[in-house]
Amino acid sequence: MGILPKLPFGRLLKKIGAKRVSRSAMEEMAEIMEERLFKIAREAALLAKHAGRKTILAEDVRLARRKV
Repeated sequence: MGILPKLPFGRLLKKIGAKRVSRSAMEEMAEIMEERLFKIAREAALLAKHAGRKTILAEDVRLARRKV
């Protein structure tokens, strides 16, 4: 999909100890995280809808993260 920016993932990888990070590594990390985030967001939306709400709450996100 390519919605998330790549450079923050490069900074994150450097912060945890990488000396250098390739563009392909940043792209792969962003793609993996985007897939996971979409699954969590989808589940959080379902939880809110099931509760009869239009608004997704932090608790919905926490529950969705555990479920996914």
